[in-house]
Amino acid sequence: MDIRLTKRDKHYIEGTEDVYAIMQRILLRENKVDQEKEHLWMIGMNQAGYILYIELIALGTFRSVDIEPMNVFRVAVMKNASRVILIHNHPSGSLIPSDNDKDVTDRLIQVGRILNIELTDHLIITPFNYLSFRAEKLMDKLEKSIKYVPTYKVIEQIRKEERKITREKLAIANNKIKAEKDKTKLAREKARTEKERRKKLEYNMIITLFEKDISITDIAKIMGITTKKIEKVVISRE
Repeated sequence: MDIRLTKRDKHYIEGTEDVYAIMQRILLRENKVDQEKEHLWMIGMNQAGYILYIELIALGTFRSVDIEPMNVFRVAVMKNASRVILIHNHPSGSLIPSDNDKDVTDRLIQVGRILNIELTDHLIITPFNYLSFRAEKLMDKLEKSIKYVPTYKVIEQIRKEERKITREKLAIANNKIKAEKDKTKLAREKARTEKERRKKLEYNMIITLFEKDISITDIAKIMGITTKKIEKVVISRE
């Protein structure tokens, strides 16, 4: 689910304080029941730190949330993000990363490397505070981990998924182009129909005035067109 930024939110990231300021407000916008559930969000950015999207990846129970790595990076690939930040909340209020939190981060670092998308940080947040894996040096440690360095088959599967997402992205772009072409074609047809209507109206008006014995010169003055054009209409009628 795509999360929209408000006018109060910054649209680029300079540090973890910016991330928390945005995500704290998003968490507090949730109703009380949903605040008791664990959320997983991802912020996608370009190389300059401009926010391309904020996506709610998963919503779990009060204890955990299930994560599928390719689903986490799907929007990042679609939006051409070069850097991403992972954020999830702990409804318990604890900021201590669980073994599962570290494990998930480890896996996502490796998948990001295959896709050339850098996972720059992982934040655990509560309504009142946060913990940054990067600030705590956990990212440095996990980036050196070889636990989830993927085998050839896994890499091929991830590449296959990436190609699939790219095809979906291309299909969306092609549909937009087709829609624009259809819109242009419709506008041209409308303009042609309007031109024919005006031409027919002008023809009928000339004939009507001519039949009332109004001179060609006077008809030209009334209608604001040349006498030559009127003569052509009169001759074609005969």
